[in-house]
Amino acid sequence: MRLEGTLSRRHLLALAAGIACATALPLQAQPDAWPTRPIKLVVGYAAGGATDVIARLVAVKLGERLGQPVVVDNRAGANSNVGAEVVAKSPPDGYTLYVFTIANTINASLYGKLGYDPQKDFEPIGLIAKIPNILVVNNNLPIKSIADYVRFAKESKDGITFASSGSGSSIHLSGEMFKMQAKLNMLHVPYRGSAPAVTDLLGGQVQSMFDNTPSALPHVQGGRLRAIAITSAKRSPLLPDVPTVAESGFPGFDVQSWFGLAAPVGTPKPVIDRLNAELNKVLAAPELRQRFQDLAASPEPGTPAQMRSFATAEIQRWREVVKTSGAKAE
Repeated sequence: MRLEGTLSRRHLLALAAGIACATALPLQAQPDAWPTRPIKLVVGYAAGGATDVIARLVAVKLGERLGQPVVVDNRAGANSNVGAEVVAKSPPDGYTLYVFTIANTINASLYGKLGYDPQKDFEPIGLIAKIPNILVVNNNLPIKSIADYVRFAKESKDGITFASSGSGSSIHLSGEMFKMQAKLNMLHVPYRGSAPAVTDLLGGQVQSMFDNTPSALPHVQGGRLRAIAITSAKRSPLLPDVPTVAESGFPGFDVQSWFGLAAPVGTPKPVIDRLNAELNKVLAAPELRQRFQDLAASPEPGTPAQMRSFATAEIQRWREVVKTSGAKAE
């Protein structure tokens, strides 16, 4: 018997409309269907750095929870701007994510023109972690505290030099923020990366550096560099005897490199909410927390709204530092 003989034309049209409607349901209405294929996690730096290492640790655990691989895609260039622009222009379908960092909030004022808007082109998912910097000095200097550092800079006719991994980096602007607060004569010496900067610091070509903890820690523990202070509000459990800048005479000083997870603007809210929930579970896992501790990183679970508020405040804070210091993109 023919189907047309069983169903009226009206019923057939209703059935066809129902099928079309079901297949055209937006992703928001069927969050359980996501993800059905691998997810790409873009990192704006080359493999091997702190951002990449943290991204890969999170990617493995997040993939396990989502049931699909989360594959890290390194898109280095222009202080992470290349990777950020790639994600900002990607489809907002939940299959392209970005490790949003402190650099993106600095770049908002460091660069005259960006190919993306750090605030408008991304949906925050949640913060991942924070890593403090350490003020380290060459061992040959008569500096063992922040007070010594300030005194040395004021008494020396040339002030004091501080190296960084590049103009506009968090390492650079940590020094600029301290320079502003302490009102010191500090000469910035930029390098192309942290490694060559540390090499010259060890050799005495430069005198100090506000380096990322994972980079500086082996040299401090090995006695090759002297740690003067840590830039976070609290001391690091890896260096419990090293005071913070805040407790060394500069209350409120708190500068840390940080990492968050974001998606292109327009990504469906159910996907953002699912990612946030799974990310927070990943950050609570004991094995991940231990790996983070080895990197001097502290997990930062929270909500998308909290990340948005934090990033907005960071953009405003670094805008003032960039303006005052005169820092420019290389």
